[in-house]
Amino acid sequence: MSTFEQELNRRRTFAIVAHPDAGKTTLTEKLLLFGGAIQVAGAVKSNKIKKTTTSDFMEIEKQRGISVATSVMGFEYNNYQVNILDTPGHKDFAEDTYRTLTAVDSVIVVVDVAKGVEEQTEKLVEVCRMRDTPIIVFVNKLDRAGKDAFDLLDEIELKLKLKVCPLSINIGQGQEFKGVYDLYQQKLCLFSPNTKSEEVREFKDIHSPELDKLVTPFFANNLREEIEVLQTVYPQFDQQAYLQGKQSPVFFGSAVNNFGVKELLDCFVQIAPRPQSFHAAQREIRPDESKFTGFVFKIHANIDPKHRDRIAFLRICSGTFHRNTNYHHVRLDKSLRFSNPTTFMASKKELVEEAFAGDIVGLYDSGNFKIGDTLTEGEKLQFVGIPSFSPELFQYIENADPMKSKQLSKGIDQLMDEGVAQLFTRNNNGRKIVGTVGQLQFEVLQYRLEHEYGAKCRYEPIQLYKACWITSDNADKLADFKRKKASFLAKDKHNQDVYLSESPWMLQTAQTDYPELQFHFTSDFNLNQEN
Repeated sequence: MSTFEQELNRRRTFAIVAHPDAGKTTLTEKLLLFGGAIQVAGAVKSNKIKKTTTSDFMEIEKQRGISVATSVMGFEYNNYQVNILDTPGHKDFAEDTYRTLTAVDSVIVVVDVAKGVEEQTEKLVEVCRMRDTPIIVFVNKLDRAGKDAFDLLDEIELKLKLKVCPLSINIGQGQEFKGVYDLYQQKLCLFSPNTKSEEVREFKDIHSPELDKLVTPFFANNLREEIEVLQTVYPQFDQQAYLQGKQSPVFFGSAVNNFGVKELLDCFVQIAPRPQSFHAAQREIRPDESKFTGFVFKIHANIDPKHRDRIAFLRICSGTFHRNTNYHHVRLDKSLRFSNPTTFMASKKELVEEAFAGDIVGLYDSGNFKIGDTLTEGEKLQFVGIPSFSPELFQYIENADPMKSKQLSKGIDQLMDEGVAQLFTRNNNGRKIVGTVGQLQFEVLQYRLEHEYGAKCRYEPIQLYKACWITSDNADKLADFKRKKASFLAKDKHNQDVYLSESPWMLQTAQTDYPELQFHFTSDFNLNQEN
């Protein structure tokens, strides 16, 4: 086996997704801890622990205790290169999460044992199912009282439409939480409430009287009955079915107590997929191809506010990426060289000389990239399925400090490239409109403009129902529409035509009156046409 093949086989690139407060970022911290990437795990919200989490490194994330941007982190574990993308759980940042899901090979879904499957989790898993992304479920917060394990497994199957295969089962929960039995490795993981730690021992014979001594006869008998039910009702683990997205292993644990996390990680690195193929408009890209290809799925401005840097996150799809090598930027049709590409531990960066398919590389960007851009060794490729969605909320954005108009303009420009929100400029009066999929995005934009760019903005209300991109093969009809609807037209950041509809009726009427026009609700329509 070549060195290149070995590097591919040892890579695991995945996202952690969940509803807010399910413990997703805490789980990320504990995985990093096991990987030796950090020495002390931080807390998302804690008065006692002063260290904030590694993945929530933006100031607004530390203050609010939520993730508002995807963080990229990598570490070595048992000779595997593990690349984690910790995504925002809040629905207002779902677009960032959707884009991140295009860049990973598998997903870990975190479910709160007390709250069960929540709305945002359903939406995110639906995106994974559409792509047949392999999913592992981690049921979290077993140290708190919650739903019965079997009720929860039924709920996961029903609401997330996953065929589950429990690879561990909890022994009690809340104040009576005794631990977890790991069916995959046949190990007993005992929880100590005093030290909040786990003791792991091999335990292949669950009928041994030793089990009664360790967890009390009541819980021992209960565990035996539950394992019998699990083996009767649920299918045996089939790695091929998991890799095809047809079966989802389930683990139980408590991330905040570091319990059940190592068992999850040990199993994950063994069964999770190595880098997978990606679809371009022109052809399928296999990871083992010798020539380098990759696409930008995320842009982050001011990852280090002191240096005002802007970084494009590139998922390598095939071949090997080398530092100081010329690569072809397909959209701009020009050659670019990167002297300081980086790998990440959230906001900490390390220079990388080479990276392989499956890796995420950060490229310093002076404005060359937008989300969805492709880099190759010369081939003209365009990766598909990385859209911007039509916003649902709109406000005019105005300068609140005339002395800082340049800073505001630069800040808006960079943050829109990042995908924080979308910007539309009205054709008739040049007023700028910010469109988002959630209210919290307006607050984040305002906060970051002030704290990262020294610019202040204010919002003014506007009554809009939908912004949609318009195209047509009939130039005369398109010109007629643009003439008659001039006061409802705008340009997006990339100078594409956008129709601003004030009501559902208005949009429906326009679609009826102009059947020759296409009204697009995601901005990747130009890629779909190439298909």
